Amino acid sequence: MTPFRRRLTLLGSTAALVAGALVPTQLAGAAPANAAASYEWVALGDSYTAGVIPAAGEVFEIPRDGCERTDLSYPQVIDRDLGSLIELTNVSCGAATIEDITFQAQNPIGRHLPPFSEDPDYPFPPVPPQSEAVSPGTDVITVGAGGNTLGFADMLFNCLQLGSGTGGVGTPCRDELAAGVPDRLSKVSRDYDDMLATLQERAPHAKTLAVGYPTVIPEDTSKCRYNDWEQFASITPGDLDWLRDDVLKPLNKVIEKSAGNHGASFVDLYDSSRNHSVCDSGKWVEGVFTQFPTEVAFVHPNAKGHKNAADHVSSALLEALNVS
Repeated sequence: MTPFRRRLTLLGSTAALVAGALVPTQLAGAAPANAAASYEWVALGDSYTAGVIPAAGEVFEIPRDGCERTDLSYPQVIDRDLGSLIELTNVSCGAATIEDITFQAQNPIGRHLPPFSEDPDYPFPPVPPQSEAVSPGTDVITVGAGGNTLGFADMLFNCLQLGSGTGGVGTPCRDELAAGVPDRLSKVSRDYDDMLATLQERAPHAKTLAVGYPTVIPEDTSKCRYNDWEQFASITPGDLDWLRDDVLKPLNKVIEKSAGNHGASFVDLYDSSRNHSVCDSGKWVEGVFTQFPTEVAFVHPNAKGHKNAADHVSSALLEALNVS
């Protein structure tokens, strides 16, 4: 039994993991009208929080706003588990940068990822900066962001192109992009510091949880099949090693350091997902496609990955609120 399940037992709560039908117009995570939630929780973040891909559930907001929050994403899983204990406001949004959370309106992209997929509802109207959902009455904030500020999706796309036709030999992506990674990480650090400072100003008494990124690339990249579009397609093993060690691991370290500097708690998802990468048989993160060539995932967590995140985030959330 996970720590989260044990805590729910102590609380006398009944877990309700079955995915029920959601009222299309309801605010994400709204508590029942006849039950006053004890705590207010605001979930901020990018696509690794929002869910986005079909393997992470169904988009439940109608009309769609292009942020693609799905019903099996970890904020929604936790919300169903905790019932009326915590009232969730989930404003996470696919493709969000840290600046989109802190101060600028975002133009959501939905599932518009040319040349891989076209979204018939694109373009979408702008959504407000996510930090506007945070108020002095907010008790706990979770935030999962940094990958889009780093430009990880663009780096993946470049690596796909540069690795094409190499037969899986060499490190063409590292050779072209490595020099710019330190500046990218420095920007993530600055923006993350600014974001946490803004959240502290808006909710001085809230506990903030900075959620890291899971394992995406295995330590043993011989598991990854070159030109397999349900894994990393044409990215070479050497470039996968580079992306893992010099891009993704340092990204988590930057987030952890910034969290520590601002009195926030870091939620590590990397270690618990170590054997569930894109190239593992029991994957918690999908590859470029979930089903080639019809279902694009572009390297995002599936429902199992979000379930793991839910267990770790919920434990940290309850600990932050001193609920035991």
